[in-house]
Amino acid sequence: MCTNYVPSARKTIQERFNATVGDAIGEYRDQAYQDYMEPIILPDEQGGRKAVLAAYSMVPKQHISPGVKRFSTMNARSETVGQLRSYSGAWKAGQLCLVPMRAFYEPCYETGAAVRWRIGIADDTDFAVAGLWRTWKELDGELSYAFTQLTINADNHPLMRRFHKPGDEKRSLVLLPSNDYDAWLNCRDPELARSFLRLYRNPWQAGDISLAAVQ
Repeated sequence: MCTNYVPSARKTIQERFNATVGDAIGEYRDQAYQDYMEPIILPDEQGGRKAVLAAYSMVPKQHISPGVKRFSTMNARSETVGQLRSYSGAWKAGQLCLVPMRAFYEPCYETGAAVRWRIGIADDTDFAVAGLWRTWKELDGELSYAFTQLTINADNHPLMRRFHKPGDEKRSLVLLPSNDYDAWLNCRDPELARSFLRLYRNPWQAGDISLAAVQ
């Protein structure tokens, strides 16, 4: 599953994703890893889109109870997202978001060792993947955002089945077509939301997606 990606730039979020980027969003890192604060896109009160900074983990480290073993919530399996405690409340409430990015990274073991591959659209345009968000109350009383990315099975996908350890189930992020952005953001029916969780075939065909190995 994806645990590292390149978030979209502030200007791109404004121009390509038509999202309002308020002054509260300052600088953020250009490589997203667990618990980093990165931009996500939510629906705003006027029917548009807004960007907020959120922790890349549905349950950030500071909200894991003392003595509880650390567990990853960067990705949520679509098959169980409505059942697991970490995600079910947000899923049933329709707290859906877009995670804007330029590329993401996965390990390929075809050489016998893990080689980090960058995966992105062939013309290097930014895209958005399906995400889920929630808020947390911090010690100072302020509310913070956190998010996870939704994943689906990719065992039979011509591209995504090449990644992850041999023998492991292959998974893929859900790339959303741009004409589905608002429908996804405003969907409040969990069963209807599942209809968006599919492999995005068109730009993922051989020759249409840009792949580059990064050592």
